[in-house]
Amino acid sequence: MNLAKKYILYLIRWQLSTPILAIVLNLLTDIPTIWATIIANLIGGLIFFWVDKIIFRKKSDVPLWEIKDEVKCVDCKKMGRGYRVVSWGKYDRSEDKNPKYRCRECSLKKMNQIKK
Repeated sequence: MNLAKKYILYLIRWQLSTPILAIVLNLLTDIPTIWATIIANLIGGLIFFWVDKIIFRKKSDVPLWEIKDEVKCVDCKKMGRGYRVVSWGKYDRSEDKNPKYRCRECSLKKMNQIKK
């Protein structure tokens, strides 16, 4: 999603927070305005944090690599520096409990598989 589209979505989201602020302020007329505003903003934050997280999530065109020394390549079994693609586009192994490292050659082959 490009920046202009994100900005437009953010402005729409910002306008959607106005009714929530107004409703909460209208319901909390018995307490001082500053406290009612703080409560209204907290409620808005609880709701719109998740919307903002969706709007501003980043999917990169460039792979995020993890590199480790002295590992065994899962494919060719060579010992040495190991590489793994953690995330790339829709591919995401950031929560992988048992990451698989590959030597340079095998990791490039794996990257080409993911790319397709």
